[in-house]
Amino acid sequence: MVFLFIIGGNALNDYLDREIDRAAHPERPIPSGRMQPATAARISVAAFMGSVALSVVLPLEAFVIVIAAVAIMLAYEVSTKKKGLVGNLSIAFLTAALFLLGGAVVQRLDATVAIAAMAFLATLGREIVKDVQDMGADANRFTLPQRIGAKKAGLVASASFLAAVALSVEPYLAGRFGVAYLAVVLAADAIFIYCSGIHFQDPKRGQRWAKIGMFVALIAFLMGGTL
Repeated sequence: MVFLFIIGGNALNDYLDREIDRAAHPERPIPSGRMQPATAARISVAAFMGSVALSVVLPLEAFVIVIAAVAIMLAYEVSTKKKGLVGNLSIAFLTAALFLLGGAVVQRLDATVAIAAMAFLATLGREIVKDVQDMGADANRFTLPQRIGAKKAGLVASASFLAAVALSVEPYLAGRFGVAYLAVVLAADAIFIYCSGIHFQDPKRGQRWAKIGMFVALIAFLMGGTL
């Protein structure tokens, strides 16, 4: 189901950005002539329909999450990715939705809310830092840094990273995850705390380390679920 969802999103992106890609990414399937735009559109529709169809057999909460994710992905590709913060929030939700979906499938949605919130906050911070990094090149997007300035947007990103850090101990304190989770997530926290400061001097380095922090946090989630 998730596999089809990603196919749908990527095919839709290729279809909608085909004119931009002619100059920026001429090697991609549509601008290179290896695929017709209509074919990409049909693949996207079929993949999204397949993803939704598979979600029908899941618990109601999981089905609702999939429907919401499809709606937000469609809105993002068609409109909200050019609207800065709304697009950032959309990507953050889609990342968090993966964890919510996992909890809903096994009917333990409550156990994944804190994890999803951490993923949401960390992703939101990274997306804003990326917009600060791309500030000079974003001619067709009205991003948060463009609205309020790079420094204020950076403060929002740092607050998002630090909120994720503050929330990271909740699964341990609640007794859902053990010491193995805590040990690894503290390493992820250290990376996010570092990101919350370094991105002001070097946004590219900050968002790269945020990605590493998210990977370490994922390992912590896996450790918490197995040990």
